[in-house]
Amino acid sequence: MKTKKHYESLVITFLLIVTVALPLGCNVKKHSAPKMDIVETAVAAGDFNTLVTAVKAADLVTTLKSKGPFTVFAPTDAAFAKLPEGTLEDLLKPENKQKLASILTYHVVAGKVMASDVVNISEAKTVNGQSLNIKVQDGTVMVDNARVVKTDIECSNGVIHVIDAVVLPD
Repeated sequence: MKTKKHYESLVITFLLIVTVALPLGCNVKKHSAPKMDIVETAVAAGDFNTLVTAVKAADLVTTLKSKGPFTVFAPTDAAFAKLPEGTLEDLLKPENKQKLASILTYHVVAGKVMASDVVNISEAKTVNGQSLNIKVQDGTVMVDNARVVKTDIECSNGVIHVIDAVVLPD
């Protein structure tokens, strides 16, 4: 038989959870808005150290932390490692800042383009003014010569799609 004290204990426990645990970060909503922007998300992921270094060298941090929204086709560290030897080091030099910025902004599309949208388009105009070619090949989305390996990483100011190669503008 349940006693009045037992029910009071349950109510107190419930109230403690509601008043203490929820404000500390427990989220009762199924789909809450992401709290990190594109740059913070890339840093936290740990697979985009080279991209973050390049974004800093090109002075694009403020832009990618702005309201957006942006869609970033983000090459991983492994993707940057595929570049010919010395290419990245050369691009990171201060005198090549404009060229680096052009390459990085070629990976960025204004607006939030989710994976479900990407499969229905054949190109996307990038922030640098040129267009990425987009196609579905053998069930894989290709952006220029890069495969999209992970999609829809939502950020507070857009979305990231992970690609396996650095794409280069003309």
